[in-house]
Amino acid sequence: MSTKNKIKNFVKKKNLNPMNNRKKVGIILFATSIGLFFLFAFRLTYIVAVGKVAGVSLPDKTAALYQGSSVVKAKRGAILDRNGVVIAEDATSYSVYAILSETYLGEENKKLYAQKKDFQTLAEILDRNTELSKDEVLKYLNDGVNEDGTVKFQVEFGTKGKNITLETRQKIEDDLKKNKVAGLYFEGHPARIYPNGVFASHFIGYTDSADAEDDSKGLVGKMGIEKSYNDLLKGQDGKIDYEKDVYGNPLPGTVANEKQAVDGKDIYTTIDSRIQSQLESLLDPVVEEYKPEDMTAMLMKAKTGEILAMSQRPSFNPETKEGLGKDTVWRNILVEDKFEPGSTMKLFTAAAAIQEGKFNPNATFAYPAGGYPLDDRVVNDHDYGGVGPLTFRQAISWSSNVGMLTLEQAMDPTGQVWKSYLEKFGFGKSTNSDLAGESSGELPEDNWVDLAMSSFGQAVSVTNFQMMQAYTAIANDGSMLKPHYISKIIDKNTGEEKVTQPEKVGQPVITPQAASDIRTYMIDTVEDPNYGIAYDVYKVPGYHVAAKTGTAQITGENGYMAGLTDYTYSVVEMVPADNPEYILYLTMKKPQTYTREALARIANPLMQVVMESTDSESNATVEPAK
Repeated sequence: MSTKNKIKNFVKKKNLNPMNNRKKVGIILFATSIGLFFLFAFRLTYIVAVGKVAGVSLPDKTAALYQGSSVVKAKRGAILDRNGVVIAEDATSYSVYAILSETYLGEENKKLYAQKKDFQTLAEILDRNTELSKDEVLKYLNDGVNEDGTVKFQVEFGTKGKNITLETRQKIEDDLKKNKVAGLYFEGHPARIYPNGVFASHFIGYTDSADAEDDSKGLVGKMGIEKSYNDLLKGQDGKIDYEKDVYGNPLPGTVANEKQAVDGKDIYTTIDSRIQSQLESLLDPVVEEYKPEDMTAMLMKAKTGEILAMSQRPSFNPETKEGLGKDTVWRNILVEDKFEPGSTMKLFTAAAAIQEGKFNPNATFAYPAGGYPLDDRVVNDHDYGGVGPLTFRQAISWSSNVGMLTLEQAMDPTGQVWKSYLEKFGFGKSTNSDLAGESSGELPEDNWVDLAMSSFGQAVSVTNFQMMQAYTAIANDGSMLKPHYISKIIDKNTGEEKVTQPEKVGQPVITPQAASDIRTYMIDTVEDPNYGIAYDVYKVPGYHVAAKTGTAQITGENGYMAGLTDYTYSVVEMVPADNPEYILYLTMKKPQTYTREALARIANPLMQVVMESTDSESNATVEPAK
């Protein structure tokens, strides 16, 4: 049988004709439809019952579409002076941008975008109010227009279009209205303003964005109080949950939950802005003339330990960041740098000798021929004994190294008694200032030579805070006070106020009589025409000044440096000498040139202003109540 006949027989046997084929296809399609219907019904019932698709929660997805939230930023606490004058506070800076898209329309299709015909006017507005030039603005705007006539949605104006103040923003917006043009808009960024510029900058510190890529993360302290007290200052952000429309805009009256922001606490320092500003203005011309490697200045109330003013050079502007570069001194020298103090340490040596009964102010001491031998070295005075025999009182005012060595050895040839006084005066340990990076300094090596050298301020390392703390013992009749710089901390959310009280350090180091005697001998430094090493240099009209100067060698790679001005020059003053109200300590390291009046150019006018202010407050009268 042929193949053709076989196919015919198969078709007849299966009854395969067009009519039957259509019936069978219909049955298959109907059955498939019923199956799919029940499958979809089952799936839908499952989704409705379980509420999930591929593990994704539908209610959560729906909530995400129609519910929104926003962070309510906490306001960073302010830093203020003792009288409530603002030193640092929160603000908002702005960056300007232009919208070019013709789809940006307002009501009744009002054109809110920057039209090409208005580019020149917009450029003139920004030229008047920002650092941007007219040509720069036009370039940014024209670069936003493509060759085919299409435009970018918006353009920004680089770094010069950032850090715009609220005042400048308002001027630009007023100009836009005046010229009847649109297209310029602003984005706010958290900012910190420091209205005083260079003003105890390393102590106050500065802030920067917590996340360089995301301004919404807020600010974080980078130095000084801003860093050390960041947790108190930053506060806690709040949050608002709300419903939104399909375009993501909040629907009015739909706030579902609100967590209030908790603003940061305000910190009142002990700084007096008027005195601090005076100090800053006095430092600059001295630095300009003598060009030191660095300088420090610190003024403190003797009876409380409150720091009224302190600064250092080099410095910087915390708002503009001018001065913060690769050559910046990033350290707070007042607490982080340790140095050999030199002759200003002699006050403590003499005080210890008085306390130990080894100091007779009128007794003379011998100046050994060729200097005072210390093992393998020889110590001399600055005049090599040329002034002639000195009493121990004159040894202080004339700043005699040999005189201090004689006293130190008289207390104990091993140096252990003198070392115990170094420890009592707080050297070799932190003052616990709470400022970042505070150094503990270094006591001399435990051998009689280094201990002996420390009696005139070498072979021992100190910080400015340690020196000021120790000086309070002399100013306060033996009682030593911790330097402090926080007056009070106020929680604006609760009204709670935490006031800092003066804090005594240890037991009285010396007797009131010993302290009084030292202050009297310090007067000789500036008033004794024969034996005062700084005679007629440091003065405050109407007051006796207790002072001591210092000239300390600086250690280099190969021992002490030998340059003409390779020294740390310093002076400490207590005014009034009989009952000190203030202690001033200044240092100048490695100036290019130096004269004995260099530090007096800061000390004299500053202390005159301070004492005149004190007199004014003392003489102020209050009218009786009527």
